[in-house]
Amino acid sequence: MKVIAANIGKPTVIQWKGKEEITGIFKYPVTKAIELGTEVVANDTVANRAVHGGEYKACYLFSADEYTYWKNLYPDLSWDWGMFGENLSVQDLDEASIRIGNVYKVGSALVQISQPREPCYKLGVRFGSQGIIQQFIDRGYPGTYVRILQKGNVKAGDHLELIEEADNPLTIQQFYQLLFSREKDKQHLKLAIENTALPEAKREKLKRWL
Repeated sequence: MKVIAANIGKPTVIQWKGKEEITGIFKYPVTKAIELGTEVVANDTVANRAVHGGEYKACYLFSADEYTYWKNLYPDLSWDWGMFGENLSVQDLDEASIRIGNVYKVGSALVQISQPREPCYKLGVRFGSQGIIQQFIDRGYPGTYVRILQKGNVKAGDHLELIEEADNPLTIQQFYQLLFSREKDKQHLKLAIENTALPEAKREKLKRWL
């Protein structure tokens, strides 16, 4: 997997339900390396720390290969890397094969796959349509957040090197489907609840489905 772009967002004022809000979803490529911190990417904007940033959402990765699909759906947008609010646009990122808990070296940082991205209305604001929320869920390629095990710098051109594959076989895509499906796969539920790379709060919520 190769980093195609490293992206940073500046505070942007949006209108939502008649009120002004600040968002960091408008991210754009930068030419220098970005610094991955333990709870946030340095100099990036995280407007709502209740749902973004923190130990399990310190940095967001999205597949550069998905851009073709979405450009076909939204051809009139002004396209650039970072459109999905990702800090790293990554070539060959495959949620169907990447296990939650996998550890990768990228640049000088060490990261662990933690959880998929769950879309919110701010993605709809960037795309000019709240319809993208359900489209994004149905597509099933949400990208992934990572925990930062070792802080470091990452730039375009760096590669993600698998250092340790998780023993638990649950993939990002399987967990994403688990979150949004009405009928929960019992085996995937069990794997998710046992997966310590996932936030404990998410694992606890899933126990009611057993």
